[in-house]
Amino acid sequence: MYDVAIIGAGPAGASAALFSAKAGKKTIIFENDKSMTNRAWVENHYGVNGIEGPALLELGKKQAVKQGAEVVNRTVVNIDKESEGFTITTEENQQFQTKYVLLATGAITDLASKAGVNLVAGTEPRIKTIVEVDADGKTNIDGIWAAGTIAGVSVHTIITAGHGASVAINIISELNGERYVDHDVLKL
Repeated sequence: MYDVAIIGAGPAGASAALFSAKAGKKTIIFENDKSMTNRAWVENHYGVNGIEGPALLELGKKQAVKQGAEVVNRTVVNIDKESEGFTITTEENQQFQTKYVLLATGAITDLASKAGVNLVAGTEPRIKTIVEVDADGKTNIDGIWAAGTIAGVSVHTIITAGHGASVAINIISELNGERYVDHDVLKL
């Protein structure tokens, strides 16, 4: 059983996976290579002089894997609530068990809708619907969270990445039963 299953490996998903795995949580990311960032040129991302979207996506996944996350290149087609957690099913009918689900599917809400997550009108141009979340990223289904564009934040990579990290911190805190803080210290 995974602690956290993240559906979507764009900036929000990969950032969430980086934090979750670094915190020692068994983390899996489902990637289907449909991120909007694949078409982006990014110059407005703090700490980056300019980077092609696909390179940014690859870097994010590599950082998450370095911390222990597992990346699965599959499309998720179903999320089923179980007595303890969820079963995630891919289009190849593979199944994975997890305690928490984090939706980070960008502008795509079909899976969220199928799982019974409440949708509301989008807030960004060309984003018609989003997942209804509280300030922490929780949806109406206990154990399903959302981060990034699907949760109504700006489509800018820096913002979705930060939101993914923020929601991951909230999930880690719930798993730990106390507020989680991750501070790296410069090694001199």
